[in-house]
Amino acid sequence: MFSSTMEFHTMPSLPPHPTLITISSPSKHEHEHDYNDHHRCTSVVIRSISSILTRFHAGYFRITLSLGSQALLWKNLIEPTSHNTINPLIHHIFHRFHPITFLSLWSFSLAVLLLLSFIYLLRCIFHLDMVKAEFLHHVGVNYLFAPWISWLLLLQCSPWIDCKTGPYVGLWWALVIPVVVLDVKIYGQWFTTKRIKYNLTAVANPTSQMSVIGNLVGSTAAARMGWNETAMVLFSLGMVHYLVLFVTLYQRLSGSDKLPAMLRPVFFLFFAAPGMGSLAWGAISGKFDTTAKMLFFLSVFLFMSLDLLRN
Repeated sequence: MFSSTMEFHTMPSLPPHPTLITISSPSKHEHEHDYNDHHRCTSVVIRSISSILTRFHAGYFRITLSLGSQALLWKNLIEPTSHNTINPLIHHIFHRFHPITFLSLWSFSLAVLLLLSFIYLLRCIFHLDMVKAEFLHHVGVNYLFAPWISWLLLLQCSPWIDCKTGPYVGLWWALVIPVVVLDVKIYGQWFTTKRIKYNLTAVANPTSQMSVIGNLVGSTAAARMGWNETAMVLFSLGMVHYLVLFVTLYQRLSGSDKLPAMLRPVFFLFFAAPGMGSLAWGAISGKFDTTAKMLFFLSVFLFMSLDLLRN
């Protein structure tokens, strides 16, 4: 027994077992956690985009209206023209500005207009019911003119499209047809509807002048192409309804007060309409004659009246 025990202790020891290094694969719980994080981020992005689309409306195109008007003003001040329309000193001062100023302003206006148009297109696709509600609203429907007016303004002062070319004519038709369709809807509703809430005295507000401005801007663009008869049609349509609207709003009937407080800045349309009418008639007649001067001075008077009353 002793010898066997000795033999047991003298036996060589076995080498240690090798250490196994195992790489554990991601568990099902970790996969679900990653998926939930990705799904949560996607949901946040979708909700943010949906929130933007629901809050966005055609009234935001007031931004491009102002930018387009400024671009057109710069174009008229720096381009070569006769001294009968612009004071020689003013023309000389602005003509010394490098054309890059106008190109930068026009490009920036185009970029903003493309962005807003894309957002509104998404709104039409995913929230068509809201667009329909906007179309039926007595204030919202007038802002549907704003995108087309903005595009017409940028078309008139485009540095790369000549007014005598085919692309200009094609774009003019594409932009004027929606304006005329909206005219038929609004003016026809005033004339033919039997419901009191759609009568002119019930729905007239300062934004109603957007339709007038749309016709006058289209008339100016047509006159630049040499289509004086077409320009006269749009000019007559715009000015006749401007007179009706001006008298209605001047009387301050019940409908003229139905304007949200946040839209009070649209009172600038009171002098924007005759100002654009002055430009339209100047383009039709080819000179700044008596009629154009009358509309211009009316615009200046309304501007001074609104500014003094505000102060």
